[in-house]
Amino acid sequence: MAVREIFAGMPWWVKWIAVPVLAIVVFGGLIASVVGFVIGLLFKVLVFVILVGGLIFVVRKFMSSSSRGDW
Repeated sequence: MAVREIFAGMPWWVKWIAVPVLAIVVFGGLIASVVGFVIGLLFKVLVFVILVGGLIFVVRKFMSSSSRGDW
């Protein structure tokens, strides 16, 4: 028996309101933890990119000033 056959005789509100609400209630914690993990990972990647960019900037600044023989 296919899912379409199961939902064929149901009212519209069961398909479009009750089932999604039940899915959110049952899997809400899992969905929230996955979304939180993805957002945390993106934040860490952003911090990593900023730190690497700052390191490259500082190294280039230092290399350009030391190559002129200031010291």
